[in-house]
Amino acid sequence: MDLFSKQNKQVFLNPLNLDNPIMVQVLGICSALAVTAQLKPSIVMGLAVTVITAFSNVIISILRNTIPNRIRIIVQLVVVAALVTIVSQILKAYSYDVSVQLSVYVGLIITNCILMGRLEAFAMINKPWPSLLDGLGNGLGYALILVIVGGVREFFGRGSLLGFKIIPDSFYDAGYMDNGLMSMPAMALILLGCVIWVHRAYFEKEDKN
Repeated sequence: MDLFSKQNKQVFLNPLNLDNPIMVQVLGICSALAVTAQLKPSIVMGLAVTVITAFSNVIISILRNTIPNRIRIIVQLVVVAALVTIVSQILKAYSYDVSVQLSVYVGLIITNCILMGRLEAFAMINKPWPSLLDGLGNGLGYALILVIVGGVREFFGRGSLLGFKIIPDSFYDAGYMDNGLMSMPAMALILLGCVIWVHRAYFEKEDKN
């Protein structure tokens, strides 16, 4: 089927790896550093960006032929702002503790470079279905990195994942201590740098082979 053509599969899968918005394009770094102290807010933030990117891509793609070129950025911002408001209210209603942890960063999704970049570079020139796949792929690619960094920071910084204690008390009794550095923003930057380094080193090696 054309819906699942090779090109559409690449549109969805490439942002998860080869064209990952964080690892390759180095976009969305600020929120990636700010919300990854624990795994749960990392997952929620990643899903929020995925949903907003996917739906905003589809909406802009549907409207692309009716939007005057001179006000296209304004229209994109209005669409994104409406979706961000909806997601923010849903989080406050059903997951208030995570909403508090994410603080202003949900509202700042509207300024996320990944989201605005996909609207301008892809949704404005493609049909709704490819635009949906592009939004999902880039959102999930972003979420993947948040989950990796958030999981590592929470595990080594708190000995837990999703709030559940993973490292047994016997380890602490034997002298093991949580790494307090993992809770600091600087550690998020270092871990993110390591993820980008490993990714680029691997694919550079693949290209040479």
